Order: sequence, then structure tokens, then C-alpha cells
Amino acid sequence: MSKNITPYKDSELGKKEQVAQMFDTISGNYDGLNRVISFGIDIKWRKKVLKLVSDKNPKIVLDIATGTGDLAILMTNTNAEKIIGLDISAGMLEVGRNKIKAKNLSDKIEMILADSENMPFEDNTFDAITVAFGVRNFENLEKGLAEILRVLKPNGIFVILETSVPDKTPYKQGYTFYSRNILPLIGKLFSKDNSAYQYLSESASVFPYGEVLNNILRKIGFIEVKAMPQTFGVATIYSASKK
Repeated sequence: MSKNITPYKDSELGKKEQVAQMFDTISGNYDGLNRVISFGIDIKWRKKVLKLVSDKNPKIVLDIATGTGDLAILMTNTNAEKIIGLDISAGMLEVGRNKIKAKNLSDKIEMILADSENMPFEDNTFDAITVAFGVRNFENLEKGLAEILRVLKPNGIFVILETSVPDKTPYKQGYTFYSRNILPLIGKLFSKDNSAYQYLSESASVFPYGEVLNNILRKIGFIEVKAMPQTFGVATIYSASKK
């Protein structure tokens, strides 16, 4: 992925710090805006991630780039005893904690402010690890994936849900038009941060997907790597494991 795609092109901060700043800024309306941008289809994708994780009967689950905790909350539908949501944005985590408290799930879900590329966990800690729309925000993709491999238990499951680019006509052209023109416009109308949704669109367009990302996962050391395109290829669910 291009190192040049950052939220704020004139900022002297690194990508990691810029991403944290961006999500702090848009945290208040992020959930509602996400539903509008994806037409609500992202809920269906997340349920597929839930099914993959549930089938493994995990006891402890880590949701990286958890944001406001949507996927972490969904993971309470597994048999997991403990779910940890990790993010670098304090603003997003605060929104998530309020949601978790309102659902009386504070005893099961813990939200942690930490860097996904340098996590405060022992090796082989988690039965399942998920990342929904977060890996493209890693400053160093391979370093972040290697860190995930480190904290995943052998035979555990790692599931990514991420945007991708449709390969077939007319979906490819429609996706390009929507992501370049409509998505940033919606973001500008509903968000006080004009750069945020422009960045999310640009970062999605250059992020490796499909077999390219599969090969990166294999290079890092993951096994049983599989890509499952969703909704004409506008998103892809990836699953992998560890020896």
C-alpha cells in the first residue's frame, strides 16, 4: 500500500498519529455515517465474520481497530468468555464504552487504547482475532499482521473484513464513481472533518485485496488463507490460521 495515503496531506505527523486524530474527530457520527455509506450492508458482512468466529468456539477474542465496538459487541453472540476491543483512537473508544455500558456488556468486553503494531499482550493469547475496516489504516501493514500472528494462538482464527475493488463491469465502474465522488460528498455533508472520508476513499482504492493480500498473509506466516468477496467485490472477508 502506498505510504503517501494519509488523512491530512499537510500534516507533519506520521500516518498512525493522523489516523488517531481523524477518528477522534469523526467519532461522534461515525456509526450513523457508516450505515448511510454502506447502505447498511456492512451489518450483513459483520454477521458473516461472526459465523466464522463462532464456528471455532473461542474463549477469548481480540477485535483490532475496534472503533466504536460494533464487531466486539457482535462477538458476544459467540461463547467467548472475554472480548477485548483495541484501538488507537480514544474518541472512538469512548463512544464504544458508552454503547457497551448501555447494553450491560462491560463485564464481558474490555476496550483498550493501544497500537495494533505493538500490542501489550503475550504470545499465543487469543483464540480469535478480527479486524473490520482497519488493516488499511496500519502504518506498516506487514508489521501489524506479524504482530497479529504473534498474539494469535496456534490453530486460532484470524478474520479480516475490508473494502476491495470489484473486478467485473459494470460494478468496477460504479464502485469507482461512488468512492471517488459520492462517498467524500456524504462525508463532507455529515462530518466536520472534510479530509476524513476523502482519505477513507483513497486508502480503500490503493489497498491490496484478494490474492495479493492473501499472499502477504502467507508471507507473514499465516496458513489456511482464504478470501471471500462480498457484494460484487466491494468488500472481502479473509480468514487465516496459525500453525
